[in-house]
Amino acid sequence: MTKDKKYILVTGGAGYIGGHMAGLLLDAGYRVVIFDNLSTGVRPWIAKGAKFIKGDLCTPQDCHKPFNQYPIGAVIHFAAKIVVPESVSQPVMYYANNVGGTLNLLKAMTAHKVRRIVFSSTAAIYGDPRQVPVDETAPAAPTNSYGASKYMVEQILQDSAKADLLDFIVLRYFNVAGWDTRRAWPAKGRPVPTHLVSNAMKALRGGGEMTVCGTDYKTPDGTGVRDFIHVLDLCQAHFLALKAFNKGIKNEVFNLGNGNGFSVMEVIKTASQAAGKPVPYRTGPRRPGDVTTIVASSAKARKVLGWKPVHDLQAILQSEWARKI
Repeated sequence: MTKDKKYILVTGGAGYIGGHMAGLLLDAGYRVVIFDNLSTGVRPWIAKGAKFIKGDLCTPQDCHKPFNQYPIGAVIHFAAKIVVPESVSQPVMYYANNVGGTLNLLKAMTAHKVRRIVFSSTAAIYGDPRQVPVDETAPAAPTNSYGASKYMVEQILQDSAKADLLDFIVLRYFNVAGWDTRRAWPAKGRPVPTHLVSNAMKALRGGGEMTVCGTDYKTPDGTGVRDFIHVLDLCQAHFLALKAFNKGIKNEVFNLGNGNGFSVMEVIKTASQAAGKPVPYRTGPRRPGDVTTIVASSAKARKVLGWKPVHDLQAILQSEWARKI
């Protein structure tokens, strides 16, 4: 149990990843404040024991509420719009929300003299990399407004740290899936993920055919290749990043991934094995903004943070199927 009387502010804490993160922090003895506008997050997912403030990062005065009401020691910033095709068709909305909202948060942090922030970024900033697995030294070349907006925030954090306004740790990752099956998650009001694994599970549970977007990529089976990480492994990395500040580790960027790429069809095959029946699917055209292959190297995170993912793709899919909603 931590003796620190300060709170950890989790933006987007009523969502899928944020809900898992808040639970992990509470289990470790931290005090938690969740800040969420409930546009995609839902009330039943607010971790029991956490304080909740409904507010919108795009409303500047809302961003001061957590800091006015509680002694915040650090921020874990998940809140963002994350749907790639939507970011391509509505770039202004993505920049306004992801960049503008974060600017409001950082202004509030600075005003209340809160320095530490762990930022949830994305491997999408690398675009379609020439070499995989990709490490943190690879150039940023996002192919969509989602990735570009996240990279802009990273640049703002870099400049703010140089000005001695804050300390940050950036975590870049791609496809997050799986569940903490030890917890009793609400059957209703679930946040709606839009990723491949959740679409496969929806199809398996009678939600109709899922669509495989693109079968003409230059990969062994023609479908895109991605790195997948279990939500518990991801949250553990955020937890370690938070603790790293106390060791003097700051203003660093880390990739998070299993280091192994799996194609869309390989994921569908593994999901079918977990459920004991085939995933119904159809094929369709590529989605705007998608890349051929992206697999992250997490060597730096393993060395510096001591992080090691423990769940493989099979474990991810099994936990998804065990969560029958």
